[in-house]
Amino acid sequence: MTRVHLVAGEASGDILGARLIAALRRARPDIVVSGIGGPAMAAEGVESPFPITDLALMGFAEVVPKLPLLARRMAEAAAQIEALRPAVVVTVDSPGFTLRLAKRIKPLGIPIVHYVAPQVWAWRAGRVHKIARLVDRLLCLLPFEPEIFRAAGLDARFVGHPVLEAGAGEGDAARFAARHGVAPGETPLIVMPGSRGGEIRRLLPVFGAAVAQLAAARPGLRPVIPLAPAVAGAVAEAVRGWPGRPILLPEAADKPDAYAAARAAGGAGLIKSGTSSLEVAAGGVPMLVAYRVNPITAAIGRRIVRVRFASLVNILADEAVIPEYLQERCTPGRLAKGLATLLSNPAARDAQTSRFAALLAALRPPEGTPSAAAAAALLDLLPPPL
Repeated sequence: MTRVHLVAGEASGDILGARLIAALRRARPDIVVSGIGGPAMAAEGVESPFPITDLALMGFAEVVPKLPLLARRMAEAAAQIEALRPAVVVTVDSPGFTLRLAKRIKPLGIPIVHYVAPQVWAWRAGRVHKIARLVDRLLCLLPFEPEIFRAAGLDARFVGHPVLEAGAGEGDAARFAARHGVAPGETPLIVMPGSRGGEIRRLLPVFGAAVAQLAAARPGLRPVIPLAPAVAGAVAEAVRGWPGRPILLPEAADKPDAYAAARAAGGAGLIKSGTSSLEVAAGGVPMLVAYRVNPITAAIGRRIVRVRFASLVNILADEAVIPEYLQERCTPGRLAKGLATLLSNPAARDAQTSRFAALLAALRPPEGTPSAAAAAALLDLLPPPL
């Protein structure tokens, strides 16, 4: 029996881990998987010892009150690995938790692969050497990342970005309209406030106020809100009084149809910064990006962050393809005004969407899908099948 143990710390890592498990099984049906994950990995047979919502924290002020819980979860995660003795441990993103776990289990002598390179090019570049000491192989999503880590002696490999496997650009606008009662002349507005509790608390009230201002001038606006499992209930409750009869999408599989509907009707997106911007770009929807963190976290971040942009689309382009409204600029009035421009100005929309295809093409692995490339990068660490 060859066991692969995966540890994911939030919703995006759960999806990434599930796709990797499926790709590994296609290559090696004898593989047994275990680990820590959410509903996507559970669907692949992973019985998590605790909910990953306990780990989905971000920012100094949000993490500190949860330190006792995080310490318990760390001990449980390490104990599970020591008991199971898998052939390889794959830590998926969430470096604040997973790399600490890697340090804790390093004495066990089990090969450790970290999937999703920490963004050392954005902040805390000195982490490169620490990461090189902790893990045996690093799977990178962005093409420029391997060179950074190889300079520190780490086996780093570009495997492509998982956004290319989400089918974001393959939706059906008519199917979405029929399923959700979107009438001709109504305009879907994709609203993605995040998957962490702190993000929802900080961003959703601002997003809601912006939508209310915008809807007052555009009666046909229909907010469309994909729901991350960890915060689905909180989001559904918070948007109950929003104008425009909000459409809630509990299933990730419905998102491509939503993007197609927004694209066809001249809609737009109000998106929290991060990977979400890449997914919406793959769906061909123009957007603006907004984000707020705790003021303490923001003050620390301004001292150490080395990149000009928050969204991956802009980072890849090295210019402001997408407008960004961060911290003090993330206000209802500014967001409503920016969205109004996208909804009413075809030139502003095209200035974004005309750039998306080339930016996404740079994220393709040399061959196959990103999950298949990631699986291939693990196979030589596994014992051969019997």
